[in-house]
Amino acid sequence: MGLRTMQWDEWIELDNQYLRYHEDKKRRIADRGEKCCRTAPEAYDGAVELLEELCSYLPQRYPSLFRSTPTGIHNLLTNETFDITTRPLLEDPMATAGRLIQDDLAIMFEKPDGQYYLLAGCILLAGFWRLSDKFGMPLSEIHTSGDVPGFKSKLEKGMMNFFRRIQPGQPVLRNNYFIQVDDNLAWSHSIGSEDPVSSTDGGTAKQAEGWSSAEKNKAIEHHYFRSERQSLRRLPRSGGVVFTIRTYFVPITQVAEEPGVPGRLASAVRSWGDDVSRYKGRERYGEVLLEFLDGKAKEQVERGIVKEDGEETDGKYPF
Repeated sequence: MGLRTMQWDEWIELDNQYLRYHEDKKRRIADRGEKCCRTAPEAYDGAVELLEELCSYLPQRYPSLFRSTPTGIHNLLTNETFDITTRPLLEDPMATAGRLIQDDLAIMFEKPDGQYYLLAGCILLAGFWRLSDKFGMPLSEIHTSGDVPGFKSKLEKGMMNFFRRIQPGQPVLRNNYFIQVDDNLAWSHSIGSEDPVSSTDGGTAKQAEGWSSAEKNKAIEHHYFRSERQSLRRLPRSGGVVFTIRTYFVPITQVAEEPGVPGRLASAVRSWGDDVSRYKGRERYGEVLLEFLDGKAKEQVERGIVKEDGEETDGKYPF
């Protein structure tokens, strides 16, 4: 799973893209509602707990952006005030939590069968998956329905044990990365429509979607590096396990300017096995991507930015 210990002041990361993310989230909450933000009745207390924790954490961690109020929190940048004490709340607590930060959010709760179920979420910028497809599923089915490589054979047992053991005072971080061949942060339209297509008999038929529908070998200017920074921790009151999912989305042409990155990224993409390659869609973009990265890596060696073995000449690990 690639987990590492998280310090408490690392829980939420905000940066100079905050307003862009905020506006994208605001628009999608208005346009898509429960398709993106939803809380099951049995998870409501846990969702409120998460919202309360964010309203306590953010003014302390980012005092120039947030201020505590008697009833909740005020966003100094957007001039929004959120009342989290009046009942009923004005909206789903997960939606309010999602408006405050750049991360997507999900909470898993254990049921009597010992499985953890996705029962609360604000998934607005996921790119490749929808909350409406996964809501209410157990952890194992979320991964098998998404064809996650090696889940059954390598990951399932360890992941289930981890979920049962994680404690409120032992938060962890992990990262992943993907290549995307369009510039839409919220939903990668190159793999298909975000919404099901109505069938002629009045029902709905899920539109075929996936890497097979993506245009092959698009120009490098359409390639984006998409990386998720995920934190996991147990909420102390409700016992739910909360994910924060912060997506970083940068053009490959920009990422490749970082010393040492083109060679390292090319090596990583070439190292994917067949199952990971299918999952990440390498067949649709690998030729163009690797040709570009190899060229940039060679250029960095020729300019003395990195050595022949790919290590940076200044000894610093790349961004």
